[in-house]
Amino acid sequence: MTEKEKMIAGELYNSGERELVNERIAAKKLCIEYNNLPYNDFEKKSRLLKRLLGIKGENTWIDPEFYCDYGYNIVIGDNFYANHNCVILDCADVVFGDNVFIGPNCGFYTAGHPIDAETRNSGLEFAHPIKVGSNVWIGGSVCVMPGVTIGDNVVIGAGSVVTKDIPSNVVAVGNPCKVLREITDKDVPEK
Repeated sequence: MTEKEKMIAGELYNSGERELVNERIAAKKLCIEYNNLPYNDFEKKSRLLKRLLGIKGENTWIDPEFYCDYGYNIVIGDNFYANHNCVILDCADVVFGDNVFIGPNCGFYTAGHPIDAETRNSGLEFAHPIKVGSNVWIGGSVCVMPGVTIGDNVVIGAGSVVTKDIPSNVVAVGNPCKVLREITDKDVPEK
């Protein structure tokens, strides 16, 4: 099994293997090119995202600076917006549903390192997928950790560190992030 196959399978792998290093270099170059385009060059930004990301839905906008590790493990649904300084460490799949809005300075980290110092110091790491449902609003400076699933119709409060799954139809906040309450009809403004 190659190091890339181990990475995708969620096993310990060596991220310093040549194929993975070269793929990260290619993705980082595209990120730098994207970040340096004029803000209003919508057509070229869209083309670069199509080259970089695994799947990109309609109406995708990512404010610079944006960085990812590989790009091909990122799947974005329709009507996606990420504010400035979004980082997606996509060593495993990172899947976003439709109508996802992400505040500034957010990170989605599939990569992790062993707790055991000897194993960690040997250069091995692991990756577990992240899934974000549809109709999700993630406040500024949120960190989503490896292996987390966030359900549909969720609001994650600013500054939260999401270490465990969050069910659908809730507001969740904190470090570690916990469900604060359900979203109800009372949250719909009167017309």
